[in-house]
Amino acid sequence: MTDARLPDADEAAFLAAAHSGDTVGFAHVTEHHRRELQVHCYRMLANYEDARDMTQETFLRAWHKRESFRGDAALRTWLYRIATNACLDFLAKRNDRTPVPSGLPDPGAELPYLQPYPDRMLPEDPQEAVVARETIELAFVVAVQHLPPRQRAVFIVRDVLGWPASTAADALELSVASVTSALQRARVTMREQLPDRRLDWRSPATHELSEDERGVLKSYIDAHERNDLVGLTSLLRDDLRFAMLPDPGTVTTGAADAVDGWVAGGLFRRGYDDWRCLATTVNRMPAAALYRRTADDPAYRLLNLAVLHVVDGTIAELTGFDVTGKPWLGLPTTL
Repeated sequence: MTDARLPDADEAAFLAAAHSGDTVGFAHVTEHHRRELQVHCYRMLANYEDARDMTQETFLRAWHKRESFRGDAALRTWLYRIATNACLDFLAKRNDRTPVPSGLPDPGAELPYLQPYPDRMLPEDPQEAVVARETIELAFVVAVQHLPPRQRAVFIVRDVLGWPASTAADALELSVASVTSALQRARVTMREQLPDRRLDWRSPATHELSEDERGVLKSYIDAHERNDLVGLTSLLRDDLRFAMLPDPGTVTTGAADAVDGWVAGGLFRRGYDDWRCLATTVNRMPAAALYRRTADDPAYRLLNLAVLHVVDGTIAELTGFDVTGKPWLGLPTTL
């Protein structure tokens, strides 16, 4: 996203609503930006529910600060500035959400507050929707959390949104030199966290699932529904990384260890052997919604979401989420 000016009509409508105190008109114009701001807050916070709350906080702050908008900069930039600072204020109050270098989780641990992002809530505007897919994938969002909050903000507005250094400095109340220094440090950390990923985050990339991803997802669902451990194992890379959230203690590396852990935990045994799965996508990644039926209940009920990172036709990372009570994912609760 670049600092492009909105059409004059939209900007004029915003200014008219702001100056006249027209809450309905104000909401109508700002609502156009909800989805892109929510994605921005999600990258900052890695949690869908917090991102949704901070987006609403952004609109509240924008209303109270409406007289400060003069039209000198794009409305979109002004809103992003408010959203970024709302997230920074949130992180300043939540020590459990700011794993700065002295308090990072162990390399094998996962962020317990990480949540999947429903693709249906991504921006509908074609120009916004073609944001590089990597910047919404789980690995990228987790890597960003390894940056201290203000460094995180600098990295996102500079390397993801494409803001010039002067705009970023003004928004974050930093000097251009401080922004440049923070960005250099952030890039080093991101390359350390994502050594095998494409690092040109601002260039467009297709957001459609590849043929490999669709095929692996279909095979995963088929094997899961048939309780086929051999078939499941064949889909996993030997160096698979598996995490089950929100419990950060269930991270394992290695396909054999992951499958052994599933069986030891009761998966595919009596009571956990009657499954139906629904193919979906979150974070622009292939995912399977897992529904379980028990002997005393005729319905298959939503239990978990398995998000797959597919590399060369096999699953390199599998992240499971407990998604009971998460209606915002848009998944049916029963099958």
